[in-house]
Amino acid sequence: MKGHSGIRFFCAATAAYLMLQPVARAAEDQAPATGDTLEEITVTAQKQQYVGTVPAKDVPQNVQTLSGATLQEVGISRLADALDLVSGVARQNSYGGLWDGFAVRGFAGDINVPSGFLVNGFNYGRGFGGTRDVSGVERIDVLKGPTSALFGRGEPGGTVNIITKQPQFTPEGSVMLEGGSYSHFRGEADYTTPLSRRLAVRMNGAFEDEDSFRDTVHARKETVSPSILWFLNDNTSVSYQFAYTHQEVPFDRGVVAVNGKLGVIPISRFLGEPADGPTKTNDYGHQLQLQHDFNDKWGVLLGAGYRTTDLTGYGETPELVTSRQPFFTDGRTLSRQRRYTSYDTKDLVLRGEINGQFDTFGITHHVLVGADYDDFKFNNFQTRSRPPALSTHPTFAQQNAIDIYNPVYTPASLLPATTSLVFNQYERDKTTGAYVQDQIDVTDSIKLRLGARYDDFSQSILTRATNVTTRQNPDSFSPQVGIVYEPTKSISVYFSYGQGFRANTGQDYYGTPFAPERTESYEVGAKYVSPDQGITSSIALFKMSKDNIITADPVHSGYVIAIGTAESKGVEFDVSAKLPYDFRLLGSFAYVDAYSTSSVLDPDFGKVVAAGDPLINIPELSGNLILFKDFSVMEKPANVGIGVNYVDKRLGETGTTFTLPAYTLVRLMGSVHLTDDIELSGEINNLFDKTWYANSYAALWVQPGAPRTFKARVRYKF
Repeated sequence: MKGHSGIRFFCAATAAYLMLQPVARAAEDQAPATGDTLEEITVTAQKQQYVGTVPAKDVPQNVQTLSGATLQEVGISRLADALDLVSGVARQNSYGGLWDGFAVRGFAGDINVPSGFLVNGFNYGRGFGGTRDVSGVERIDVLKGPTSALFGRGEPGGTVNIITKQPQFTPEGSVMLEGGSYSHFRGEADYTTPLSRRLAVRMNGAFEDEDSFRDTVHARKETVSPSILWFLNDNTSVSYQFAYTHQEVPFDRGVVAVNGKLGVIPISRFLGEPADGPTKTNDYGHQLQLQHDFNDKWGVLLGAGYRTTDLTGYGETPELVTSRQPFFTDGRTLSRQRRYTSYDTKDLVLRGEINGQFDTFGITHHVLVGADYDDFKFNNFQTRSRPPALSTHPTFAQQNAIDIYNPVYTPASLLPATTSLVFNQYERDKTTGAYVQDQIDVTDSIKLRLGARYDDFSQSILTRATNVTTRQNPDSFSPQVGIVYEPTKSISVYFSYGQGFRANTGQDYYGTPFAPERTESYEVGAKYVSPDQGITSSIALFKMSKDNIITADPVHSGYVIAIGTAESKGVEFDVSAKLPYDFRLLGSFAYVDAYSTSSVLDPDFGKVVAAGDPLINIPELSGNLILFKDFSVMEKPANVGIGVNYVDKRLGETGTTFTLPAYTLVRLMGSVHLTDDIELSGEINNLFDKTWYANSYAALWVQPGAPRTFKARVRYKF
């Protein structure tokens, strides 16, 4: 999509409201006064596979939910910013700002690919469709702890599941315009309406165009997501959602530390090449689900998902090898690799689940039985131009170098050609899984959860340069057990244990694919819900371990093997409360101690990682606190809020002592309704203009955070 396509998408989403209004009115006019009325099917919440219907307080794990309303109040439009509000989640490598990278409870998985997350239970983290926008999001559920017994392969820290807004049988919509610092502009439109008594549609879209605090960096994004909900009868519904996102953003490896010291150059300094142009990503997703309720206790869910993504572009990456990097000697001349990257993926998912409830000898069972199939195809191609060894006395141009204190950017015609092949592979991963879970109400106060999943994983990797295909076919059994005790209706305590696995990508020196990572998790915690539902809180203590982590091969230089082990342990606390005098509080805190338990070589730099060394980008302490005050202005609702986000210092480069400094960011928020339908809102982020660094991969690849910025918006609801 080129030119003004984003504006066209945004206008199309807005126009959907205008086009559908007559249909909505017609549907209302045609609704009969008696019999099969619209009101009989206005409850349109669709069930989520893998989750079941057990109340959150009865689940033996910490589940944190961010509602779409909360994200809107805080002014959040990106998944990465939303997860800052979740305890125990830390930012990770974002590949120059091209994907979402995060760790849950200290474990991040493979930091060379996007972090895994789900959308309506479908895997959405495996492709390369850019950073995730949260327009059209109903809520974000973060299911902490061992979830492999249901969801399958994944990190033991937890699972992020984004639930999108579904069509409704009451016409409603909104249009939002937003402006802010660095020429920021964003528009959103959302509209849902019934087309008949049993058919409803929804159209959601967003367009964003902005500069950046980073010199020469300009980004744009457009997304649109139409959906349909059709009740075939009172007990059977079919839903379909299409999602398209296109993004253009320059590849940006951030700033550098000089002799391990950050802040020597301004955070605005761009050390890439504007002539590279933006890296472009596309994401096309389809989700189809059939839900049938046999009665009020038993139902079935059948689903299919198909998603394609692609990422293409050029970018400059500072060279990390000492023998090719003059910066390590003179502190100003930064040699760079120039890389061309082309990724594309296709992912087909089929799934089915029966969920129900039955009693045996007075004991109630809440049962899930399901199976799924995932066929993932990945073409990865990358070429580069690499600086020559310093021993050959290369020129400034031959090093593709830039002076970090006085950058002079290179015209496109003089940028080096990327003729050296890095990789050209075709990977296909197929997983067939089956699972069962039984949540047993042993008594009114004791709940027992038993679960297990079996996965058969098949992987083939074709290296096109050698025309050699390597294969592996491991399987995995992932059990889970948990128990909940409720001494009162407001308090519950729980314990859970689970195992899991996550497939590794690649092969060793001998062409053997890597064994999958194996994980083991323990968790104990407590939850509190006040009788009036005004206060909910939880505390959880956890310990996790995993093995078969990719590390450098100590014998064969340039190759890696799967022998590493790591452990993470800590505590989390979350609270959401309605307080006296119309105050509202949202808070989270986490202590995470994540470290290597084996002495290995780092796979990227070959540096020694000793047992006990911390894992990269994981703060020991982190916390977030948001306080709102609700009041009225001329009898119209309004609020003001303040938020504080603290992140402790973190390791910034594996195998070294380089760390990113701790930071505390403050934000102010506020909104006021001018009328019942028009709302003005805005926020100031990083109120005290603190310098901070979001994540790092190496001392020469450090992502700075934004300085003080503001946004203001007007939203019209109808």
